[in-house]
Amino acid sequence: MRLEPIAHPGLARRLGPPAAAIVATVLVAALLAALAGANPFAVLGQIVTGAVGSRFAALETLNRATPLIFTGLAVAVAFRARLWNIGAEAQLYAGAIIAVLLGTGALGSPFVLPVSALVAMLAGACILLVPVLLKVRLGVDEVVTTLLFNFIMVLIVSYLLEGPMKDPMGMGWPKSAALIKEARLPRIVEGVRLHWGFGLALISAVLVWLIQTRTTLGFEMRAVGQNIRAARFAGMPVNAVLVKTALLSGGLAALAGWSEVAGLKGHLSSDLSPGFGYTGIIVAMLALLHPLGVVVSALFVAGIFVGSDAMSRAAGVPTYIADMLLAVALLFMVLAILLTRFRVVRG
Repeated sequence: MRLEPIAHPGLARRLGPPAAAIVATVLVAALLAALAGANPFAVLGQIVTGAVGSRFAALETLNRATPLIFTGLAVAVAFRARLWNIGAEAQLYAGAIIAVLLGTGALGSPFVLPVSALVAMLAGACILLVPVLLKVRLGVDEVVTTLLFNFIMVLIVSYLLEGPMKDPMGMGWPKSAALIKEARLPRIVEGVRLHWGFGLALISAVLVWLIQTRTTLGFEMRAVGQNIRAARFAGMPVNAVLVKTALLSGGLAALAGWSEVAGLKGHLSSDLSPGFGYTGIIVAMLALLHPLGVVVSALFVAGIFVGSDAMSRAAGVPTYIADMLLAVALLFMVLAILLTRFRVVRG
């Protein structure tokens, strides 16, 4: 048996395997709930209700989706050019550090929000730029270097929170000083936690889509991603394209940390991210690296997390079922993508 590429897959071939993957994911989720000793249908219903069953739940899902959109976009941009950015977590924390450094009174109030956002993007871009320069100059594998930067940044954050950035008035868990009011993103809806970082995430998704589909850089990124040797042979500045991709990808990931601090937390702590950078890889892959699809994928993933928290409280089922559900969904979707592009033939 072997795989044979399909030149022009029809509508049924493009939609059938992904639909089957969704059904298979639901069945596996039901099985996991049953193994946990709960009613599968009740658990699935509670996940949906916990995610979108009320105004508060729906807004909380949007809130949780905000950093996932940013990290999903960062991964999608990089992966589209075959730049394997596994370090979105490090870039996220870089943006969060800048949010605190500039948001605790270092800048004048009229300019603190836009300036801190731009500087945060620059910081995240620089974090990813180092592995990319090592890749293009010395051939160092960026998977290893970007992954290692995650651990380096976590240690740097721990040092800062125990030293220079520690809140002198804080008690208990180490955290930074609180941001001034002018450095905080306003709420979209008063009385709930949803902030304008979500709006910025949506705008970013549209801008990335326009860059990828309407600009020369977007064409070059796709060409490099599809065949780097052919792109180089055609005269494209491959190294420059990878550097520009890194700057965009790192900047987007940094906005995730910046928006979490400026829009939600109001301060930096070592548990700011429960793995948003890594989850962004799942978000991007489920979206097939499409910028607008990242928004839908991030909402789906955020809904699972928020709904699972509510389900766990109501049914007594561990929240780890959400992590298993996402892993299964990703595996099934990767298989579905494979089956949309290839057919299995005997011999």
